[in-house]
Amino acid sequence: MRKEPRQARSRATVETIVQAGARILSDEGWAGFTTNRIAEVAGVSIGSLYQYFPDKLSLVDAIRHRHLDDSMEVMRRVRADGVSPAEFTAQLVEAVVAAHSIYPGLHRVLLDEAPSSEEYRNPHSEFENEYLSYYAQAVATYRKRPPSAADYAAGRVISDAIDGVIHNAARRGNIDDLAMQSELVRLVSLYLGDDRRT
Repeated sequence: MRKEPRQARSRATVETIVQAGARILSDEGWAGFTTNRIAEVAGVSIGSLYQYFPDKLSLVDAIRHRHLDDSMEVMRRVRADGVSPAEFTAQLVEAVVAAHSIYPGLHRVLLDEAPSSEEYRNPHSEFENEYLSYYAQAVATYRKRPPSAADYAAGRVISDAIDGVIHNAARRGNIDDLAMQSELVRLVSLYLGDDRRT
């Protein structure tokens, strides 16, 4: 961002711009994602948009960042403690699907069309570390031990399975497919519940 909004009104303007950008990416794709179109949908002047975002690439980064923050927030509310692997996985899949259903076309564009900065390809980013730690902790919870290297490896497998299935469903336009969600829950919960793994 060009500058951080400090006042409530400025933060509301930035939020409106980011939401308008996400909606346009979802509905119109990268080709429809122009600063003029974003300002029009957001109901702000082009000058107001440029006050915070110097170009549309900086806005795409803000939309990605918001999506990652929203995804992590959803995951923080779903914990493995005190529930079965099947209950945990069902809650998690439901929550992640709901987060991806707000702008279902957004993820196809972010994954396949929109350029991205190096920050979002960094396998050691703050987000990536927290994200994989979340899954490793879930695995360790069901193995009844502190997280180990093996739990991190299993966590990567689980995160890739959930991301892959849900992102591909969003790409195909069938993220609300209950059979797909059910099979994903079965896959991950069986993997989590397999206490023969060490």
